[in-house]
Amino acid sequence: MKLIPTILCGGAGSRLWPVSREMHPKPFIRVADGQSLLQKAWLRGAILPGCVEVMTVTNRELFFKTQDDYHEIGEASKIDLPNSFVLEPFGRNTAPAIAAAALAVAEKHGPDALMLVLAADHLIADQDAFAQAVARAAAIAQQGKLVTFGIKPEAPETGYGYIEADISRPIEAEGAVIGYDVRRFVEKPNLEKAREYVASGNYQWNSGMFCFSAGALLREMEQNCPEILFATRACVARSRVVAGDGASQIQLDADSFSEVPNDSIDFAVMEKSSNVAVVPCSIGWSDIGSWDALGDLTQPDANGNRIEGAEVTLHEVSNCYIRGGERMIGAVGVENLIVIDTPDALLVAERECAQDVKHLYANLKARGHEAHKLHRLVNRPWGTYTVLENGLNFKIKRIEVKPGASLSLQMHYHRSEHWIVVSGMARVVNGDREMLVNTNESTYIPAGHKHRLENPGLLPLVMIEVQSGAYLGEDDIVRFDDVYGRVPNDTQGAK
Repeated sequence: MKLIPTILCGGAGSRLWPVSREMHPKPFIRVADGQSLLQKAWLRGAILPGCVEVMTVTNRELFFKTQDDYHEIGEASKIDLPNSFVLEPFGRNTAPAIAAAALAVAEKHGPDALMLVLAADHLIADQDAFAQAVARAAAIAQQGKLVTFGIKPEAPETGYGYIEADISRPIEAEGAVIGYDVRRFVEKPNLEKAREYVASGNYQWNSGMFCFSAGALLREMEQNCPEILFATRACVARSRVVAGDGASQIQLDADSFSEVPNDSIDFAVMEKSSNVAVVPCSIGWSDIGSWDALGDLTQPDANGNRIEGAEVTLHEVSNCYIRGGERMIGAVGVENLIVIDTPDALLVAERECAQDVKHLYANLKARGHEAHKLHRLVNRPWGTYTVLENGLNFKIKRIEVKPGASLSLQMHYHRSEHWIVVSGMARVVNGDREMLVNTNESTYIPAGHKHRLENPGLLPLVMIEVQSGAYLGEDDIVRFDDVYGRVPNDTQGAK
């Protein structure tokens, strides 16, 4: 059996703002043990028996950030598995994403290869129970069925969809029940209905995780949503394929991908098919949908306060979740609050209003405020930059370039740049000149000059960049050459 965990890494995570941003979405949030949700999803699939590679569907702008997370967790866990990627130019919901992944899996591993579809932003506390559930699902999927994982409900939750199992049609293996045919999927119910579902014992929470062979999924899509499959197949045929060192990519063609209907796998396939089974399981599952849920992962103190990553001083404070960074946080005489501090944004909310944080995110996005999209610290394929100050006609950044890494050969129309090396050594192309700039030395890049920055050393290169000009937007960039394959005139981020 070939098993390909297929991780869907998308979404805005708007209810987890200000840590979650458009270019740093929920899967990249680090929890108390230092691992990101995405790293946990990768590890969850990579250690399963039969796993031959991990496939990830994500936005192409998150590719290098995802690679960095995988490289880190792969080294820490001593697991050396190939990774493959389906890179979307923009989101079209889960049905096109899974269809593109299934086409890639069928092409590479054959139609009988099993896909285990996982969300990048879930937590599962019991890995052993999860592995057992996957084994049951795989046994059913090898019979040609589409399998979904149902979470045994702990309470009448109104925030999840439900799956009704047909208990009159159990699926058995070696004399034991390993799953049931699905009678129907139910959208998020009101509280009265949720209580009724839980009391019946026939309903499970819909986890959004699936297991099926690539061929079975494609056959069901051909029957139930042929327009999505046809458009996705046409898009994949026009897409660029990049064979990398343990990280192959399918870069979906933007024009044809825009023609793919936008729909979820639940609506497009699962709710229409008569070939769906559910594996009920208790695996310590959570979809981490709000700060309240994330805060519950931290042990409370004697007053019910949950403190994470911050130096905090409290007086007469109870039942609060406080997450910060480097700044001291003080609180007096408050209760039931969520306080999330980042370098450029602070969230203060009643715990019972945790779901409403998404309205702040939507407002910032509608206003075009950068705080919905980027942190001050921005990851790029070559390293990071941090905006230290942004004023009228000037911007100051701290730039760190990885050893051996190089920025693109580029030019700006509207801004000039002063570069001051504070640690390491830089190789700089400045117009027609190429030079080495050592620690405590600097160079000036006039507007209109082609330039490139490279770290030729074995240690990180740290420098301060001072931009000046009438327009300092990150889209003022023309790329002439780029080792990371980013297209010319790519306007998605600096450098």
